[in-house]
Amino acid sequence: MSDALINGLAGAGGGIIAQLITYPLQTVNTRQQTERDLKKEKRKLGTIQQMSQVVNNEGWERLYGGLTPSLVGTAASQGVYYYFYQIFRNKAEATALERMNRGIGDGSVGLLSSLVAAALAGCVNVLLTNPIWVVVTRMQTHKKMSKKPAVDHALSTATDETIHTAIALPSYGTSYAIQEVYDEAGVWGFWKGVFPTLIMVSNPSIQFMLYETMLKKLKERRALSKKDNHGVTALEIFLLGALAKLGATLVTYPLNVVKSRLQAKQVTTGDKRHHYKGTLDAIMKMIHFEGFSGFYKGMSTKIVQSVLAAAVLFMIKEELVRGARLLLTKDVIISGRSKPP
Repeated sequence: MSDALINGLAGAGGGIIAQLITYPLQTVNTRQQTERDLKKEKRKLGTIQQMSQVVNNEGWERLYGGLTPSLVGTAASQGVYYYFYQIFRNKAEATALERMNRGIGDGSVGLLSSLVAAALAGCVNVLLTNPIWVVVTRMQTHKKMSKKPAVDHALSTATDETIHTAIALPSYGTSYAIQEVYDEAGVWGFWKGVFPTLIMVSNPSIQFMLYETMLKKLKERRALSKKDNHGVTALEIFLLGALAKLGATLVTYPLNVVKSRLQAKQVTTGDKRHHYKGTLDAIMKMIHFEGFSGFYKGMSTKIVQSVLAAAVLFMIKEELVRGARLLLTKDVIISGRSKPP
């Protein structure tokens, strides 16, 4: 089994577990990002309060709306990303060794090369998996009113852009969301938000650059220490992953909000503030009607969710990669011993 495949499978496994743990936070965050109501009382609701509100008004299962396609998307995204990242990383390492043989450099992969490898892997990932995340966003932002009086009141007071969320459709599942996207914009509707998402490949690029830099420095410090144990523990991997994701999230969060706005259901009638024709139109309307603070809606929730998810992912991925390599090494040793002399 190739090292790229091991990293791809480990990344998919770690991503699924991290997604299961943090999904309710992700659902609440997507709703916060796509909320266009400027009423101050709604702004004051914290993450826990919003989670409680969703459970009370729509049922606890709405916190897991879109979980199935999200798990598929997570497995696909992490698998694709880590697979191609390792391929690009291997090529960067081979290039670095060739340069060292020619007397240039020390043979190690620099920060720029790591950034390029992560960016290329991110672009491939975005282009292949964006349709899945459009469907997930639709399912996360779909709201269900559980009581008929509440529905009647909502219908009598709602604007055109909220009526679609007030009616409890019999089954707003994956197939319905797919059909809704297709009916709105055809096949290209599944690539809504792809432009800001492509720009957002800088998030994992920054994340991995920070992570690998901190990991390298930690290993170098351990190697210089007099202690016998030079390894890195799972807890340290967890903390390094959390710090790396925190730094990347702070830089790229506004693009994440724009992406969510574009992927959520678009309404062509009613208040034009709530309809975006494209990335630039969304950015300009958000600045005009909401100010720059609109680009940071739900940021505290996102930081908690993304940092926790990234930390869990890194920790589990490293353990899975370590375990897989250990098993493969043992198999090679056993196979070698079983051969006749």
